[in-house]
Amino acid sequence: MKFNRRTFSALAALLLGAGATVAHASNALETIKQRKKILIAVDIGSLPYGMVDGQARQAGSDVDAARLLAQDMGVDLQIVPVTGPNRVPFLLTRKADIVMASFSITEDRKKVVDYSEPYGVVPIVIAGPAASAVASFADLAGKTIAVTRGTTMDQELTRARKDVPSFTIVRYEDDSTSNTAVVTGQQDYIATPPSVVMALKKVNPSRDLVVKFTMKTNPYGVGLRKNEPELKAWLDNWVKTNLKNGKLNEIYIRYHGMPLPADMLQ
Repeated sequence: MKFNRRTFSALAALLLGAGATVAHASNALETIKQRKKILIAVDIGSLPYGMVDGQARQAGSDVDAARLLAQDMGVDLQIVPVTGPNRVPFLLTRKADIVMASFSITEDRKKVVDYSEPYGVVPIVIAGPAASAVASFADLAGKTIAVTRGTTMDQELTRARKDVPSFTIVRYEDDSTSNTAVVTGQQDYIATPPSVVMALKKVNPSRDLVVKFTMKTNPYGVGLRKNEPELKAWLDNWVKTNLKNGKLNEIYIRYHGMPLPADMLQ
């Protein structure tokens, strides 16, 4: 094929146009807006962040926060159900645009994903029978603790076990299975948020489950892939706006029975 100036100019314009399209599509925020739908990963089995209510509807603090986010962005919401261990893989393989799944901000995770400003907190505790004399990791010697694999609770237990090697960690693949193990009496102790302890007591009051001690308190944010500056800027502004106007605090109180820390609301 013989190229003349006109043919070359047309080809160059076509390539430039294709390049502009690729660059435009690489802006995650614009991609979501053009699609008119945002895919948000939520752990539906992590009470009270995500769950299915008595009318078979998705509910929970992260579900309501995701609905608020989609509404403010002006797009439809598609919730992508995830578990604790697969939150990051779903995000990195683009099965979800962002993660809102009690996604605690940790230094290890920040090596592979980005976070928005924190929009909530997850206190993580050890819970067990009310009659047991457990007030620290040292008191767990000889006991078995249920935990969901890959969560911050798992990480804290793993660290603690270096100093108290005589307790056993039983790891389950998702929160629902961990919770069931305790509710049904397979395990007496669990590492979990305190809000989950309250929910488990309602499911089976005879278990008499109480918080024994707090391991750590972690802020959580919206997770997103690295190198998405436009989306991160929008998310940071969304969090700040809805903390200031009280909407995120209202959602948190509704499901956790307590307000967010005062310093987050300033």
